[in-house]
Amino acid sequence: MATAVATKGNEFEQMGAIPTFQVTLFVRRFNPEDGQEARWEDFDVQVHGTDRVLDALHKIKWEMDGSLTFRRSCAHGVCGSDAMRINGRNRLACKTLIKDLDITQPIYVEPIKGLAVEKDLVVDMNPFYQAYKDINPFLIASDKPEKERLQSAEQHSKFEDTTKCILCAACTTSCPVFWTDGQYFGPAAIVNAHRFIFDSRDEGSELRLDILNDKEGVWRCRTTFNCTDACPRGIEVTKAIAEVKQAILRGKA
Repeated sequence: MATAVATKGNEFEQMGAIPTFQVTLFVRRFNPEDGQEARWEDFDVQVHGTDRVLDALHKIKWEMDGSLTFRRSCAHGVCGSDAMRINGRNRLACKTLIKDLDITQPIYVEPIKGLAVEKDLVVDMNPFYQAYKDINPFLIASDKPEKERLQSAEQHSKFEDTTKCILCAACTTSCPVFWTDGQYFGPAAIVNAHRFIFDSRDEGSELRLDILNDKEGVWRCRTTFNCTDACPRGIEVTKAIAEVKQAILRGKA
């Protein structure tokens, strides 16, 4: 059980340093080479309230168990590589502060759902990236301007929100449909299609709308808003999916 009692008596605290706390992390462990089923393993970690879950995982890996495996890169919420389930919710470990969790209770950390677990907190991202590739996530344009392609602020505003995606998979792997149907494109792929479908400089809207007007496309969305709640960038994912549906019904973006 985690405790919220600060350590006392050391010279750093007397100088006004941030107090430390002991928290318990239950981490879902899985190693395909040891023949065991996935299991929970607990670690007692000394942390500061301003530390992030990623910092706690680093302490475990660097000081307690070097075999703990997870992804991370920039550690500043930009690369999206450390998406995981923390206390049952998809979050980025680098953006989740310990002080924002109930540290009187254990903190549960496990891999995101719907993708095969390779080891511990690492999942196979290939199906997720394949769905992203399938919607042609690049500008399709036949013109070759001498300089830049011009666009008004109003035109840009139609897709500005969906340019913020960092491909962390938090939205897609929070979707109940994706959990049960691995063929579903998923919210992230649709968000990235939206980014180009509504771009006035792009000529591939019809192609992308045809791709998403499929049994595994936008019509599989059940509008549960899990994806919007999970997005660490604050993208209105469900709204974007609804706008793509409307574009398909209209026959154009």
